[in-house]
Amino acid sequence: MNAQELRINAKKNKITESKTDYVYYGVCAFILALLAVVVIYPLYYIVIASISDPDAVMTGKVWLYPVELTFSGYGQLFYREDIWRSYFNTIAYTVLGTAFNVALTIPAGWALSREYLPFRKFIMPFLIITMFFGGGLVPYVILCRSLGLYQNPLILIIGGGVSVYNVFMCKSFFQSNVPKEVLEAGMIDGAGEIRTFFDIVLPVAKSIISVMILFYAVGHWNNYIDAYIFSIDESFYPLQTLLNGLLDANSGGEGEVVLEQMRAATQIKFTSIIIATIPILIIYPMVEKHFGQGVLVGSFK
Repeated sequence: MNAQELRINAKKNKITESKTDYVYYGVCAFILALLAVVVIYPLYYIVIASISDPDAVMTGKVWLYPVELTFSGYGQLFYREDIWRSYFNTIAYTVLGTAFNVALTIPAGWALSREYLPFRKFIMPFLIITMFFGGGLVPYVILCRSLGLYQNPLILIIGGGVSVYNVFMCKSFFQSNVPKEVLEAGMIDGAGEIRTFFDIVLPVAKSIISVMILFYAVGHWNNYIDAYIFSIDESFYPLQTLLNGLLDANSGGEGEVVLEQMRAATQIKFTSIIIATIPILIIYPMVEKHFGQGVLVGSFK
C-alpha cells in the first residue's frame, strides 16, 4: 500500500465533527480565554500601576495601560539600605529554611513508605492528628522561648520544620515510584539502608524533591508574621515584614499629609509586589517540568 492509498484510507476513517462539536469547542475556548484574562489581568495591572503616576492610580485612570510613566516608586525602594538588607535576609531564610525542610521531609516520607518501619502503625495516626489539631500560637511561642528561639532569627529558618501533608505526599510518591525489585537488587549487592536511600531512592525522586523545594521556598519567601510574633530585631527582618511595615507607616496622618502618604503608599504597594514576586517567578520555571509529576503521583488518593 503506497502513501497515496494510506492518505485516502485515513480520510475515509476520519471521524467527522458536527456543528454541535464546533459550538462546544467554541464555548470551551471562550471559557478558557475568560479564565486566562481573570488570572493574567491582575498581574498585568500590578505591573502598569507600579510605573504609573500614583494620582492616576488612585483616581482609577489606570486600567489598560500606564498613565504618566514614572519609576519613582522603584527609586524609593531601591535606594533604601533597609530594603536590600531585608532582601538578603529573605534569601538567606528561604535557602537555609528550604534546605532544612527538605532534609527532614524527604527522609521522613521514605521511612513511612517502608512497611517494615518499626512502630509505623502507631506513628501514622499521631502524624495525622497534627494535621487536624494543634496546640495554638501561645503554646508554640512558649515552647520556642524555652528553647531560646524567641527574638532569635534562627526561628525563621527552623520554625515549622516539617509539613505533615508534604511528608504524606512524599510517602505516596515513594510507594508508587520505587520498585521493590530495585530495592531487593540493592540489598543483594550489599547496600544498606543509608546507601539505598542515597544511591537508589534520591536519583528517582527529583520530581518530588522539586515540588517540596517550591512549596517550602514559597512559604519562607512569603512569611512575614513570624518576625512580629517572635519580636525579631528590625535588622533581621525578612523582606515581606519590612514591606508590610512600610505600608503601615504610610497609612496615617491628616490633611495634605494623608494625601501625600497615600500617594507614597500606592507606589510602594505595587512596586513592592513586583520586587517580592520576581525571585519566585524565576524559580518556578526551573522546577515546573517536575511539578506535575511530583504533585499528581505524590498526592493523596
